[in-house]
Formats: sequence, structure tokens, C-alpha cells
Amino acid sequence: MKITSFRDLRVWQLAMDLVELVYRLTRSFPRNEIYGLASQIQRAAVSVPSNIAEGHTREHTKEYLHHISMSQASLAELETQLEIAIRLGYVSLQEARSIAEHAESLGKQLYALRNALLKRVRA
Repeated sequence: MKITSFRDLRVWQLAMDLVELVYRLTRSFPRNEIYGLASQIQRAAVSVPSNIAEGHTREHTKEYLHHISMSQASLAELETQLEIAIRLGYVSLQEARSIAEHAESLGKQLYALRNALLKRVRA
């Protein structure tokens, strides 16, 4: 399949799925966390596909690589915030499991994309 848009990237599609999962999960957070941890988790999740899309539309591979690194950082931020939500009792381990599994799969794809871009930069 030819990639003509960031929407064609499987990694972007997985990231968008993650955003949906996160928004569904954070609906159950306590009301006092709407502008706190819930908002932070949502922003971190949204940042992942946003940076993939922005990087893909950049003219230079180094810029794309930079945005993929930012996506990886946002994913790590999301995973950390999810751990905090578990520790605070806002979500159960079982509720967090599907997001954690999705994040792990997405992380592997981001890593592979980053390595492919690094090879292109070094060529």
C-alpha cells in the first residue's frame, strides 16, 4: 500500500485508537480530576498521533524524526500518568491493561519507525 497521507500510517491509526481508549477511560475519573490528571492523560494521548501527523508532513526527515521522538516521549508520559491513576485508585489494573497493551504495541511501532528514519538520515 502506498503511503499518501499520515492517515495511511498504521502507527498513526493505532495512536488514534489509543486516544479513544484513553478518553473512554478518563470519563470515569473523579470530577475533581477533570482539569487535573484526566486532562493531562488526554493531552499526552492526543499528542502521540498529532506529532506523528505533523512529522509526516514535514519536508525534512530530521524534522520527522524529531516529531516521532516527541510521540515516544508523550507515550511514556501517558504510561506514567496511567500508573499514577492506578495508584490513586481511579482505575483498576484490569481497566488499564488494554491501554497498556495498546501503548506497548504502539511503542514498538514508533521505535521501528524511528529506526527506519534514522537509517534514512544516515544514508
